[in-house]
Amino acid sequence: MLNQQLQQYNIILGSASPRRKDLLSDIGIKFTIKTTNKEEDFPEELKEQEIAEFLAKQKSYFLSKYLKNNDLLITADTIVSFKGELLNKPKNKEEAFNTLSKLSGNTHKVITGVCIKNLGKEIIFSETTMVTFNNLTDKEINYYINNHNPFDKAGAYGIQDWIGKIGIQKIEGSYSNVVGLPTSELYEQLKSFF
Repeated sequence: MLNQQLQQYNIILGSASPRRKDLLSDIGIKFTIKTTNKEEDFPEELKEQEIAEFLAKQKSYFLSKYLKNNDLLITADTIVSFKGELLNKPKNKEEAFNTLSKLSGNTHKVITGVCIKNLGKEIIFSETTMVTFNNLTDKEINYYINNHNPFDKAGAYGIQDWIGKIGIQKIEGSYSNVVGLPTSELYEQLKSFF
């Protein structure tokens, strides 16, 4: 089984996200956390999936100088795209409201890029999930912004939060991917890594 294979490695999750930490724990992987405070950036010509994969690889690059022989580093980055526009983490209530108003009654993409790396090998992949929101009222959007924390989430929402439970009509693809880590695909990629 994969978890037994992984015991010989020091697994490092290169993310400060509490949601990624929970998801990785939930599939039975033991790990430590290392983070970087380097500014994330990507070339303008990149599109959706390419951006997510580039940012995951960039995080890996920032952290890989600390890798030792038996280390295995996992980094990830989740982006939200609506009609080709990236919806980043909102800086304030107004931005959060505008973002959620765009998503209301529409379908958007959530893409997570993942990089798995040790000193000898690197795999980069991404997963895309389509998320469709019901029509949200201004009151519902404001309630969510005022009572939950949309400011650390791309697209200004967490699918696991109140707004995800009352506002999402359907998803096509991986649920955990929308939370921040496509656990099923990650598990498969880890199996093929060795």
